[in-house]
Amino acid sequence: MGLERQVSDGDLLRGMIAGNEQDFVQLYRRWQGPLYRFAVQMTGNSGLAEEIVQEAFVTLIQMKGNYDEARGTLGAFLFGICRNHILRSVATESPYLGLRPEDGDGAGNGFAALGASSNLLADLAAAETVRQVRRAILTLPATYREAVVLCDLQEMTYEQAAGVMKCPVGTVRSRLHRARELLLAKLRSLEAVGRADVVARASSESEGIR
Repeated sequence: MGLERQVSDGDLLRGMIAGNEQDFVQLYRRWQGPLYRFAVQMTGNSGLAEEIVQEAFVTLIQMKGNYDEARGTLGAFLFGICRNHILRSVATESPYLGLRPEDGDGAGNGFAALGASSNLLADLAAAETVRQVRRAILTLPATYREAVVLCDLQEMTYEQAAGVMKCPVGTVRSRLHRARELLLAKLRSLEAVGRADVVARASSESEGIR
């Protein structure tokens, strides 16, 4: 495994182009995981995410001669291919998927603890709302969704995300800021609905006792 990590992406790609199947296998193993996580976080569908990753590598094989190391890393190139497939797959989806409070004590999940922090994941862990947030991310328009997925979930730098999104760093920052605002609004709205549901159930149970 250590030897595999010492071989650069560029060397593996050149070996793949030359017909070395093992180089392709190593390249696939290196990038399949990150690409799959990106796809599943963007689509919310594990089966579709697997298909997108497969399509991305098929595309890489077909256009292998078009990669230019001077224009960016192979990782960014692969994420860009994957992104194109993802955007086509989500283009026909409803832009706002429904959310509902989690069953049980939905009001106690601590959404109000979330702030417009630059460290969103730390806030999520503290508030114990990771599952709800991942669902909320899927309700965002694709341009905002990918900013959150790349920067907060994939933990890319603004520069790396800009390379994948093919836009200026400033655009990444502004989209990420807006995406976080939308997420906070959605989660706080969800919290309010959850509290109302708990109050209604408590009232109903109280009436039953009488």
